[in-house]
Amino acid sequence: MLAAIARGKDYKAVGLFWLGSLCMSMLVFIPGNVIGKYGTEIRPAFLLNVPYIFLPVWAGIRILRRCHSIPKLSPEEVEAAHNQGIIQRPMDIVLIVYLLGAIIFTVFRGLLVLDCPSDSCFTYIYQYEPYLRDPVAYPKVQMLVGMFYFLPFLCVSLYALLIPGCSWMLDWTLVYAGAIAQAQFAHIGSSLYHRTPYTYRVPRDAWWVFLISNSMYTFGLQLLAYRCFRNPAFFLQKSTYLVEDGKKLN
Repeated sequence: MLAAIARGKDYKAVGLFWLGSLCMSMLVFIPGNVIGKYGTEIRPAFLLNVPYIFLPVWAGIRILRRCHSIPKLSPEEVEAAHNQGIIQRPMDIVLIVYLLGAIIFTVFRGLLVLDCPSDSCFTYIYQYEPYLRDPVAYPKVQMLVGMFYFLPFLCVSLYALLIPGCSWMLDWTLVYAGAIAQAQFAHIGSSLYHRTPYTYRVPRDAWWVFLISNSMYTFGLQLLAYRCFRNPAFFLQKSTYLVEDGKKLN
């Protein structure tokens, strides 16, 4: 982002990705420290994290106010994109399938950290993702953040892929892509890290299931953000957008 600013290039896309990453980090790190097993050992130095709560708010306001540098599109191209049915957009069909799977996975892992008593939850949390039981509380907070903040976005993204003109997708897919990248990088790394207590590490015979499911969960949203960023015509509002020379005109 600094390189783009120094060169006078548009930095909104990478800025939104960074914003999502930082917000997710703080949403998990600060509550996790307070309610985890080390919560009684918090010292005044912990307050140094407070500025990082306000930094994303300030940065987010500035970045969201910037206009996207989008490809040159004529009103006819926007109209044509709006007229395409879902069958004519195979990439969007793949993304819809991903979103449905991600919704199920998000709800399932949220139920796991809420001590769901079903046999399937018990089997999964002990055989595939025992790190969710770690008393440090970071994984529990992360899954709850996912359930309360990722889940609504995944649902409205389904709507946006079916109904044209949802221009907010151009910004918010990048924010959530950054957030899920940060969250999953930390979760996967901590689940496999050799210093994580053995009882909370992913069993070696479950590595592939764990890595494949979590990687698909992570990269699917990156693909959605890339699709919106590289081919935004379907998401532009034809009644209020006239795209000319890569700029939005009101």
